[in-house]
Amino acid sequence: MKAKWKKILMASMACVALTGISATSFASGYELSSEVKTATPALLKATEIGLRTYNTTDEQLMKAPNKDAIVVMSFGTTFKDTRAKTIEATVDEIQKAHPNTKVVLAFTSHIIIDRIKAKEGINIPTPEEALAQLKAEGYNRIALTSLDVIPGIEYTYKTAVYDIYKTQFKKMTIGTPLMYWMGQENQRDDVEDAMKALESQMPKLGKKDAVLVMAHGTPDPSNAYYAVMQDRLNKLYDGKVLIYTVEGNPRLEDVIEELKAKKIKNVTLMPLMMVAGDHANNDMAGEEEDSHKSILEKEGFKVDTYLHGLGENENVRQLFVDRANEAFDALQADK
Repeated sequence: MKAKWKKILMASMACVALTGISATSFASGYELSSEVKTATPALLKATEIGLRTYNTTDEQLMKAPNKDAIVVMSFGTTFKDTRAKTIEATVDEIQKAHPNTKVVLAFTSHIIIDRIKAKEGINIPTPEEALAQLKAEGYNRIALTSLDVIPGIEYTYKTAVYDIYKTQFKKMTIGTPLMYWMGQENQRDDVEDAMKALESQMPKLGKKDAVLVMAHGTPDPSNAYYAVMQDRLNKLYDGKVLIYTVEGNPRLEDVIEELKAKKIKNVTLMPLMMVAGDHANNDMAGEEEDSHKSILEKEGFKVDTYLHGLGENENVRQLFVDRANEAFDALQADK
């Protein structure tokens, strides 16, 4: 075992020597070693992980008085009730944490934005529209925060917004989603923290009981986060809580086989999503024959459903607020 760890340590040291990258605090992610004197733009770009910060070099922008705002970015949902209990509740708590700062909610789904406008008469901006409006109003320092669960395609969209718009402002920061760090050296374990936060909504589990946690899934390589989540769930809940995805891996059929192997008879379904929207109400808990509930019942399981988004869980909601606070604190650093 000692020899194995020595090999790992030597490999890690070799990687640092080649790249000149060293770990720093969990908030800022990674930074280049001070020994690197001629870092190329590509190398600098490669180290942009974790919470990101941009400071302008434009003299006119630098002279302007600070005017700060926070943009909370979410995919969104057309389900009004769960939106109020999850997304809007989180935005309200972020606003309470920063009472003297303008807080704006933006949705990334254009379809959801259009449907809400048509049905409810409410205009919710895209992140791009929100930034354009803030710039027009004279705001020049922006903290971006995300209500994403993992750093998948949706979060990549948000970081792309950051990259495209940051040069228009005096300063811009973007925080991380709910789960980003996994306990790497000098980093916290966001995955374990989030899985621990689920404890408050877990039913009491007997020998033949289990919980199936439904995540979204993604074609992005970040789908690997679900394997890390399962590892933490196994540690925290003794293998009685299993994760599966709607559009990724593992699938429902994968966990059904595991349930049978464990002789589970009673299953509770719950979403691992910010909101209890279409996936939760229809794909997971619907009465159609292809819903997850119906499929499990056909397989002989007794099924209960928990139709509450992550944003309704106070512990999880606080983690999202913490991410927003980190982005805002980075905005305030070195005024």
